[in-house]
Amino acid sequence: MSKNSSHITPPKWSTRLLRLFLRGQYLEEIQGDLEEVYHDLLGKYSKSKARRIYHLEVLKLIRPSLIRKFSGSQKLNNFGMFKHILLISIRSFQRHKTTFLINLLGLSTGLAATLLILLWVQDERSVDTFHEKNDHLYWVMSNFSINNDVNTWNYTSGKLAEALLNNFPEVKDAVRVGNDFFRPRGTIAFDENYFEANGLFASPNFFEVMTYEMLIGDPEKVIADKGSVTISDEYAQSIFGSIENALGKTISWDNRIFSKEFIVSGVFKAPPKNASIRFNIVLNYENLVEADEWADHWNGGYAQTYLLLKQDTDIDAFNAKIADYLTINTDSDRFQLFVQQYSKNYLYGKYESGIQTGGRIDNVRLFTYIAIFILAIACINFMNLSTAQASKKLKEVGVKKAIGANRTALIFQFLSESILLSIIALVVAVGLVMLVLPQFNHISGKELTLISWKEYILPALSLVLLTGFVAGSYPAFYLSRFKPVTVLKGKFSNLRGEEWIRKGLVIVQFSLSVIFIIGVIVINKQIDFTQKKSLGYDREAIITFREAGSDYSNPQPFFNELMKIPGVLSTANMSGDFLAADDNNSGFSWIEGTEDDDNHLFDSPKVGFNFIETLGLEIVEGRSFSRDFNDGVSSIILNEAAVEYMELENPIGTKIGWGDDREMEVIGVVKDFQYGSLHKKIEPLIIQFRERGKQYFVKLRPGSEQETIAQVEKVFQDVFPGQIFSPSLLADDYKSLYDSENKVADLSNYMAAIAIIVSCLGLFGLAAFTAERKTKEIGIRKTLGASQLIIFQLLTNVFTKTVAIAILISVPIGYYIANSWLQNFAYSIELSWWIFAIAAISAMLLAWFTVGIQTIKAARQNPVDSLRAE
Repeated sequence: MSKNSSHITPPKWSTRLLRLFLRGQYLEEIQGDLEEVYHDLLGKYSKSKARRIYHLEVLKLIRPSLIRKFSGSQKLNNFGMFKHILLISIRSFQRHKTTFLINLLGLSTGLAATLLILLWVQDERSVDTFHEKNDHLYWVMSNFSINNDVNTWNYTSGKLAEALLNNFPEVKDAVRVGNDFFRPRGTIAFDENYFEANGLFASPNFFEVMTYEMLIGDPEKVIADKGSVTISDEYAQSIFGSIENALGKTISWDNRIFSKEFIVSGVFKAPPKNASIRFNIVLNYENLVEADEWADHWNGGYAQTYLLLKQDTDIDAFNAKIADYLTINTDSDRFQLFVQQYSKNYLYGKYESGIQTGGRIDNVRLFTYIAIFILAIACINFMNLSTAQASKKLKEVGVKKAIGANRTALIFQFLSESILLSIIALVVAVGLVMLVLPQFNHISGKELTLISWKEYILPALSLVLLTGFVAGSYPAFYLSRFKPVTVLKGKFSNLRGEEWIRKGLVIVQFSLSVIFIIGVIVINKQIDFTQKKSLGYDREAIITFREAGSDYSNPQPFFNELMKIPGVLSTANMSGDFLAADDNNSGFSWIEGTEDDDNHLFDSPKVGFNFIETLGLEIVEGRSFSRDFNDGVSSIILNEAAVEYMELENPIGTKIGWGDDREMEVIGVVKDFQYGSLHKKIEPLIIQFRERGKQYFVKLRPGSEQETIAQVEKVFQDVFPGQIFSPSLLADDYKSLYDSENKVADLSNYMAAIAIIVSCLGLFGLAAFTAERKTKEIGIRKTLGASQLIIFQLLTNVFTKTVAIAILISVPIGYYIANSWLQNFAYSIELSWWIFAIAAISAMLLAWFTVGIQTIKAARQNPVDSLRAE
């Protein structure tokens, strides 16, 4: 079977379901019709959405007129039977209120937490999947071999898209857009009003290949002309009052690349929340080429290339064909091309040594496991208390069997009671989700709604039914098998096997809880470590902001005006983004040091005068950039890691070659500092001089920050009229590098608390059951002189041993998980013994406290009342 034909084969489980339930005379015809329906769905939607719709269509067919008769079936009074079982279940809940409430609270809380996490997971997995051609839309990546390593980049030459389209029959269409660096914020000006916006350079076929709805204008023509642009409906509404008024208007676009007037030729609907690329204005890519010819050069990495491949394309074979394609058109054999599905780039964006090693998918998997763990803990509670309660129903089972009830009826009753409780818990869980969803969105940075969950109601209901079935399976299948005479004689009033099952489940439950506690401690300690670790530069009381215009005139007049402000201590600027650490260059060579001294890749920020001093970098040798020495682009500063990498004994004065015709001189060495986040280790750094960068730094005098920022804004508006002033503290920007980890920490804290509470609820219920079952024993011991302490020890010893076993099991597992997570950081905390000691002690104290509430109550009971108990 070809790859293409496998795509139109309906899901197997739906086919099996049809064969199980449908009458034979209808089966073949319905299967054929459904295959055609599935084929049509694949033509309209992505494969995953087509499968979901197909499943719903299959379920709709399971109706009385089509269901076959099963052998041995007989007509029953189904309504009366269900009414009777419902009545019995409600009476059972009323009789055992404590157990019912513990089960309901534990299961509904666990389900609510699970539903919230699955909403978040579903949202993460949906990113970029909204494109109609998602199944065949790919992103061209490149592996660049250098420094005995492989770097993976998602940007390519601007010429690549057209070349691949013309030379490879597998390519149906190709799009080029400006890469992240050439996707800058700029300013839209109209009628002396200014609006900050995100721009995107794209080829004219962008809206044909990508699914961004065009509200006004022809998708094929809106950016066909260099002088035309299309803007989002939100900006059209803000600037012109309505989207209809936008068409044909002339606007000015000014950013650090160029300034130019354009005619609005179309309005598109703003990208959905689950789009990884955010933009408000789209310009023809040729405008970028006009501003910088390297945007259309084989050796320029200005573009990102998206391919629409034909449906029957073998991706592995295609990757092999294009791997060395750049070697033909460039002088370098260091590049290897490959494609990755466009929608997978968001989740699978992390590469190490040219191999895909994870990305955001790691967090998705982490929270999927957390959801499974929380649900498992809640289900274990349910199962434990259900089995404990069921063992008290042995006489009820015996009486019912003695008066004629068969095993099937008993199984149905027990399962119905369990499933009913599960359904009630689901209803409560949905209510809890609706209640806490706004706060959850605030913590997670999402905009989740229950509306987006509608297509997952069936899986959620299936999960609940499965939970109810598993929880009720022990009393249903085990207790119902006993002979009535045996049960009524009371020979099975204390089943050892039942106790061992419950102990085993408690061990699993508390093992998961201890792992949660370890994870929470490690995550929070690592986040705290990232914020407090010395980075080698000052980040306090420094504001940073950008000037988005295309004017690259001398910034010194601006600095002179800023220095007149009493609250300003110093000023500096640089090109690129300091914290993004995305400015690197290759092609460096030097005379001293290693033999293989060409084509090495270095992080290479370009900074202006006074940058070293403003950020508090430490000069360990030589000097900083200075006007006194007439420094220019031929002067560079190394960090200690670069000196070590180059094996330079006397770095000052060393000549460094760059490319074919430029020579630079080392004038200083700075102490190593963290360039970027702690996910990345300190790399060799070549700091180049560039006076006219667009990122500005202003060091403020402590005590008057707000007043000083207002004065800085006034100077900014005077010097850069029409530009929007958006300052931020460098310290806050640094914290934002760990937004993902902070969200993981916050969500983990809440989920760990839920897991622990649910575990303690279960332990509380079991302690109450144990105390109730040992009522007579407690009364006899107290009559014989046992103290309350002895009674307390009697009831807690069993749980203490159980939790201790859970701790022994969970600590090595927790260590492995924590250590794996810390591998994402170049610098991390040590997994000290006290982390695991705190987790173990916390779990034990929680267990003692939970059990202690019930055991103290039992120990204080009057022995006379205890001895009267049945």
